[in-house]
Amino acid sequence: MIEKEIDIQTDDGVMNTFITHPEENGPHPIILFLMDAPGKRGELHDMARRLGTAGYYVMLPNLYYRRVRDFRLAESTREKMHEHMDSLSSAMICEDIGSLLEFAAQQSAAGKGKVGCVGYCMSGPFAFTAAAMLSDRIAASASIHGVKLFSDAPDSPHLNAEKITGEMYFGCAETDEYAPVEMISQLDTHLATTGIDYRIEWYPGTQHGFVFPERSGKYDKTAAERHWERLLAMYERQLK
Repeated sequence: MIEKEIDIQTDDGVMNTFITHPEENGPHPIILFLMDAPGKRGELHDMARRLGTAGYYVMLPNLYYRRVRDFRLAESTREKMHEHMDSLSSAMICEDIGSLLEFAAQQSAAGKGKVGCVGYCMSGPFAFTAAAMLSDRIAASASIHGVKLFSDAPDSPHLNAEKITGEMYFGCAETDEYAPVEMISQLDTHLATTGIDYRIEWYPGTQHGFVFPERSGKYDKTAAERHWERLLAMYERQLK
C-alpha cells in the first residue's frame, strides 16, 4: 500500500489530506472519506487503509483546516470541537471536494470515473449533500450515523435529494440522541417521494459512534463489520 500526507490548496487555505491506495493495478476509483467531529486522526487513517486495500484511492481530508491544521480532542475540549464543527457547512465541504477531485485528476493512481463518498457523524449530511450537488461524479455515497439529515434549516441536505443519480446509503444506530428515530422516519418518508436509489438500515443494539474501534463503550464489532460489508458492496456495484 502507498500512503502519504498531502497539502491540497483550496480557495480558503491548505487542506492537509491523508491519501492511501494500492501499489499495483491502478488507476483506482476514488473514495472521499469525510471525518467525524473528533477530527482526522490515526483511527480514521486505519479505516481509510481498510478501504484502500479493497482497491480504492482513498482521500481523508482535515475538514477543520480553515481553523486548525491538527485537532486532537485529547489535547483540547469538546467545546472547541463543537466550535470547529459548527464552523462548517455543506457548501464549504462541496467546494473542498472539488479541490480534492482537481488534485486527484493529476494523479496517475486515481481513477477518472465515478467516485464514492462516506461521511461519519457530522459528515453524514455532507456526504448526502455532495451526492446531490456533485451527482455527475459521485455514484455511491453513505452516511453512517449521520446527524442533521432532515431539518428545517435552509440547507438541510434532504432538500436536494431528488438530484441524486447514484446510490445513497444511510446506516443508523438504534439509539442515537444526535439522529433520533423521528428524524430518520421523516427522512425516509421524504426520500420515498423522490424516486432515488436509497437504503436506510438500522443497526440493532448500537449507539452513536458504533463503527469506531477506539470509541470506548460505543464500538460494536459485529455492527461495524456489517457497515464495512455494506460500503464495499455498494462501491463494487457502482464504481467497478
